[in-house]
Amino acid sequence: MAWRAALFPSLRGYRRGWLRPDVIAGLTVWAVLVPECLAYASIAGVSPVVGLYAAPAALLLYALFGSSRHLIVGPMSATAAMSAVTVAGVVGAAVAGAGGKNYAAATTALAIVAGVIALAAGLLRLGFLAGFISAPVLKGFIVGLALTIIAGQLPKLFGVEKGDGDFFEKIWDLITKLGDTNGWTLGVGLASLALILVLRRYVPLVPASLAAVVFGILAVLVFGLDDRHVDVVGHIASGLPALGLPSLPAADYLKLAAGAVGIVLVGFAEGLGAAKTYAARAGYDVDANRELIGLGAANVGAGLSSGMVVNGSLSKTAVNGGAGARSQVSGLVVAALTVVTLLFLTGLFEQLPESTLAAIVIAAVIELVDIPALAGFYRLWTTRLGSIYGPAARADFIAAVAAMLGVLVFDTLPGLFIGIGVSLLLLVYRANRPNVAVLGRAADAEGMWVDLARHPDSPTEPGVVVVRVESGLFFANADHVRARIRALAAGGSDGVRAVVLDAETVPFVDLTAAQMLADLDRDLTRDGVALLLARDIGQVRDILRRVVVGHTAADVLHKVYPSVDAAVATARAEATTAEPQTPAETD
Repeated sequence: MAWRAALFPSLRGYRRGWLRPDVIAGLTVWAVLVPECLAYASIAGVSPVVGLYAAPAALLLYALFGSSRHLIVGPMSATAAMSAVTVAGVVGAAVAGAGGKNYAAATTALAIVAGVIALAAGLLRLGFLAGFISAPVLKGFIVGLALTIIAGQLPKLFGVEKGDGDFFEKIWDLITKLGDTNGWTLGVGLASLALILVLRRYVPLVPASLAAVVFGILAVLVFGLDDRHVDVVGHIASGLPALGLPSLPAADYLKLAAGAVGIVLVGFAEGLGAAKTYAARAGYDVDANRELIGLGAANVGAGLSSGMVVNGSLSKTAVNGGAGARSQVSGLVVAALTVVTLLFLTGLFEQLPESTLAAIVIAAVIELVDIPALAGFYRLWTTRLGSIYGPAARADFIAAVAAMLGVLVFDTLPGLFIGIGVSLLLLVYRANRPNVAVLGRAADAEGMWVDLARHPDSPTEPGVVVVRVESGLFFANADHVRARIRALAAGGSDGVRAVVLDAETVPFVDLTAAQMLADLDRDLTRDGVALLLARDIGQVRDILRRVVVGHTAADVLHKVYPSVDAAVATARAEATTAEPQTPAETD
């Protein structure tokens, strides 16, 4: 039935052989998710158990509607911090500091409002907006977010107070407090980190993060580290959450909407980035609209379960993927184990060192700090390929670095907007400056004209410049194309007599570009250079032959040839003639 096809899209094609790695991954993520939920609930200003309340329903509903096989949803530091700011602005900072019932109710309501907004965006199919975030920008955003997460975990690793501010301020604050480092805390944290990295490198079948959790708890119990000022998770209330809408005035729901939009943007960007990263590694696709619906359903479920805002987690998804997950069965395992934890096992994590938790998160996201990818964008700019792609290669590198620095300097939400803005500017920039390639005749393929930037040994026709515009011709790029062709016509070393424009790669032309061609023909004719067009097709042919753009239009329209060779042959034969002969009409 149709409704069945709409549910559990991430489980289609499930194989029995995936069950074992999914269960192992679920156990590993559970070991990370429980203490993280406790920590992020504290960031949001509510009782630590509220983070656990959010997880089961969110995981189940995302698996039901989401499209990623690897994404793990749950409370996250960035959205938890945004939740604290938003709720404090609605119920008042005094209430926020007290962590009262109204504050907890507003936190829960915020999750519901964010969920409704995400659901509406998904149903309206607004996921296409994610397509305006280019791959370099997304890569830079992910690197910046991963570095920010690491910076937030380092104080726990060293056993010092966490500082405020952006990435660089947090790092500087940590440096100034290194003298206060708790040696036992650092020792347990570094040992946990080393254990994870060694097991992941040499014994990949062992769930490294789970092993680190066991190690950390045993270290506290054996060496009495809680008496040596080593921070542990502490008391966790047991029992299942109350279900239903929070008791909050309807007007407050509306007041939460503005902050909820920002939370959805950040959560969607982080979740989509993580989902795409692991989808690319596993060879499948994610649906942006499905991701919005999955995110919305997860937040509504979390809110109705007395929980807080959730989103796709970069760190927990990294743990999930690193532990060998194959599908959302791992997420369902995590949901079931979280329910068991709420009922019976809350005491188990009370002795987990915060530094071990920090080590698990750092080890999970460090592989997403893909500096080699950013270096690859730089090499593309500075090597020979950069000279071929021109401004586009430079723009890719600048866009990636801008998105990364936006997150590091201005925090997650401003960094996201900077990334989106850079993506749009990049789109406009590339539309404005298409590649205008100079062509030569390929030596090994008769009749083939190729880009001289890629095939510099290809011979050219003396006195004739053959060019190809690798874009549609329209108002945004008409002036650039005109200037580029005029520069090529004026820069020939042996005296340019004709310019042949190969129109095969021009999918469309508008009135502004048609007028530009007429003006270009007039300018080149004044300089003693003929303009000939070759291989006009489809809509370009229709526009050029039917639209009257001026008194020189007829001259342009009658210089259209069926092939580049025909145009070049005419230019060669009429080298001493002011105007080329009119070719036969072609379809």
